Amino acid sequence: MTNLKLAKIIFLCLIIIITTHFNTKGQAVSTGVPFLLIGPNSRFAGMGETGTAIADDASAMHWNPAGLAFQDMTEINLTHSPWLAGLGMSDLFYDYLAAKKHIKSLNGTIGASLTYLNIGEVITTDEFGNRTGQDYKAYEFAFAVGYATKLSPGFGVGINTRFIYSRLSPNDVKVGSETGSGTGYSVAFDLAGLYKPTTGPKLIKDKLSFGFNLSNLGPKITYVDADQADPLPTQIRIGLGYKLLKTENNDLTITADFSKLLVNRTGDSSDPFYKAMFTSWKGGISGIAKSIQSSIGAEYWYGNPKLIALRAGFFYEDPSNGNRKYITLGVGIRYSLYGFDFSYINTLEEEHPLANTLRFGILVNF
Repeated sequence: MTNLKLAKIIFLCLIIIITTHFNTKGQAVSTGVPFLLIGPNSRFAGMGETGTAIADDASAMHWNPAGLAFQDMTEINLTHSPWLAGLGMSDLFYDYLAAKKHIKSLNGTIGASLTYLNIGEVITTDEFGNRTGQDYKAYEFAFAVGYATKLSPGFGVGINTRFIYSRLSPNDVKVGSETGSGTGYSVAFDLAGLYKPTTGPKLIKDKLSFGFNLSNLGPKITYVDADQADPLPTQIRIGLGYKLLKTENNDLTITADFSKLLVNRTGDSSDPFYKAMFTSWKGGISGIAKSIQSSIGAEYWYGNPKLIALRAGFFYEDPSNGNRKYITLGVGIRYSLYGFDFSYINTLEEEHPLANTLRFGILVNF
């Protein structure tokens, strides 16, 4: 393994990290396979990436698997995005495929999802810069299956299990005296709940929703040295949703999500996930507040049945913990069994890697 080739692998790792933790003024916590944090689904991405309290389609597999408990129809949901458009890398893209089906005999709904990040072709060279002819394709993917059921008419719980595969290099990587394959894999699970009051005051009944999702709980992922394995991006998300307006032809919902990485890392060492769930809450009230990502969103539907949607949102991350902030916009169309969604990111910074990022979605219900 030449120094140049190793540098390319390190560069790939950095590209993946800025996918979710681009930092211009502060320092964000780095993790392995951060592509798991990318918000799939054009619909909720257009709402500031706020889907935890809504989660009413197949993409609930990511936002809140407990949302599957309230869904009866069978659905296939696909999203595609030319990811990190601001970098100008045409072969870097993100795909997300999810499906769900209600099964009466199981008293619940099952789901499955496939997340894929194509990093692109890596050109290998020797120490003189000559191509070796051993070019390869780098990518990451995760496959998950889930189940959700209602414990009461207004409360659902869900669980996911996930297999994670990260291929940064197909060849042996040597760093000092340590040798690894350049490919890592791990497993993880999610635990989630969703509450939609079906009784109570008129201002709450069938209007308010509250959700939480504890995701990516699992062992670290190793590429070269097991002692320096990277923690998974364990995260807790809490979401609120409220239906402001519902008439025959108009439907307006506002949402808010708050999320935090449960990762405690110092240099090359990090706590296992079951310990980091407690040790990552540090820095006092101020430190904890700065580590929380927040977002708000709104969705307006016109038609009966729903026909056209307009969406908008805002995502914010503290300058000391990543410094991402951007406006999201989106539109949606529903016709018969089909749905089409589109979302756009405005980062307020022309040279930001996420600038002008687009997501395109299509879904089929049957």
